[in-house]
Amino acid sequence: MNKKTIFSICAAGLILVSGMALSGCQNSDGPGLLTPETPLSRSDFLLNTFVTITLYDSDDSSILDDSMALCKEYENIFSKTLETSELYQINHRTTDTVTVSDDMAALLSKGLEYCEKSGGAFDITIEPLSSLWNFTSGEAVIPDAADIEADIPKVDYHNLVLSGNTLTFLSPDTTIDLGSIAKGYIADRIKDQLLDAGVKSAIINLGGNVLCVGEKPDGSKFHIGLQKPFADRDETFEVLGIDDLSVVTSGVYERHFEVDGKNYHHILNPATGYPYDNGLISVTILSEESVTVSPPPAFLSDLKKDWSLQIPSTGSMHALSMRIITFIIRTGWKTLSLNNDPRLSASGIRRHCSLIGY
Repeated sequence: MNKKTIFSICAAGLILVSGMALSGCQNSDGPGLLTPETPLSRSDFLLNTFVTITLYDSDDSSILDDSMALCKEYENIFSKTLETSELYQINHRTTDTVTVSDDMAALLSKGLEYCEKSGGAFDITIEPLSSLWNFTSGEAVIPDAADIEADIPKVDYHNLVLSGNTLTFLSPDTTIDLGSIAKGYIADRIKDQLLDAGVKSAIINLGGNVLCVGEKPDGSKFHIGLQKPFADRDETFEVLGIDDLSVVTSGVYERHFEVDGKNYHHILNPATGYPYDNGLISVTILSEESVTVSPPPAFLSDLKKDWSLQIPSTGSMHALSMRIITFIIRTGWKTLSLNNDPRLSASGIRRHCSLIGY
């Protein structure tokens, strides 16, 4: 008899709800094919989060070895704290111009695109501010206001000029933090790797970025539960049927602390240096590519401002074809469904937000 097993995705507010027992049974229907009860899974702490990759149609553990190795490779590119990483070296550069790897150039290009589209609400040069805050130490410490004020002028994506693999800094104070977008890019690359290895059914979970490869071997959809904020990790308020899509949730209830009854979380406003405070608790977005949905929760952090997401009306940029499926606001649990229209505009978002009391 199958048991329902729930896996909490700690940093994301997403829960994989599986109608199969993952008790470690090793029987298979034949070479390279697992029964629904025995998917092959591997977990590790990488990219400053818990990484889990699960294969549903292959028992080749070397594929998981390669996937985890790829994660480590990217950690050595995009980590801002690992002293051997490419990004660390960029942030501690001695010249104004540096040559970057192809992966770094690709992610910087995507990041700068989102910076521009958000009008700076999302900014990959937020590192001077993000380095002042620590949401993982277990200590509730608000940075000194003078330090925040001094670092705000250092945050400006216009001080980055990317041309091919050449990155030029217009200010010596500019440093980069790719934490909000790197996991999405890495998830997409792992999916490419799995597809190249012949995998057609898998789930990639990079601590908040969940990317489903295909569907279950029996043709059914994967079930992804949305975690109820500020509740037990296995408590959901919505379960989604997903196949071959990315599901990303960003919220104010995981990496956070409270001081004098006020919640301080990791989604920082580049203009103020403090966490956004606009009533949004959680945003979940679906997309074909995981890197596509990494920044939008930050985009949506200040919906009351009159700016547009600039999502095109044509399909010329399919990477921006996405659906915001839920907003959670302080006044209660509300679900916003835009399933019939994959294109969004700021006015449309504000209209729907007003309908649910935002």
